[in-house]
Amino acid sequence: MSDSNEIEEGLKLQPKFDASGLVTCVAADAATSEVLMVAHMNEEALRRTIASGEAWYFSRSRGALWRKGETSGHVQRVVEMRVDCDQDAILLRVEQTNAACHTGRRSCFYRKVETTEGRSRLSFVNAERQFDPKAVYGE
Repeated sequence: MSDSNEIEEGLKLQPKFDASGLVTCVAADAATSEVLMVAHMNEEALRRTIASGEAWYFSRSRGALWRKGETSGHVQRVVEMRVDCDQDAILLRVEQTNAACHTGRRSCFYRKVETTEGRSRLSFVNAERQFDPKAVYGE
């Protein structure tokens, strides 16, 4: 099999990390398919996710590995992990404890882009907070 055919049709996990050593990861609710968040994984985060059954990510802003819920307790238990056709994106189907977003909301996708007369603006959708982020993370 050629390299691209092996990546697209083969059964070996061969994630394609970008120049920064990261792969994009989408976390979705296993029961509803609601997209909860998008984050990045480096090789270590991927390895720990597979080994532990809980979601691990790499924070680009902090330059550090982190386990979802290590501060808040709002962990993501991985029900299923999928990889896209060219293995440069990962989908985690998870059972989310409480909320996924650091703003206290169930999903990080709590705003909708609306366009009227060529102008875009945001509006809130399903934006109820499930917890107070200041109480969980501090100021």
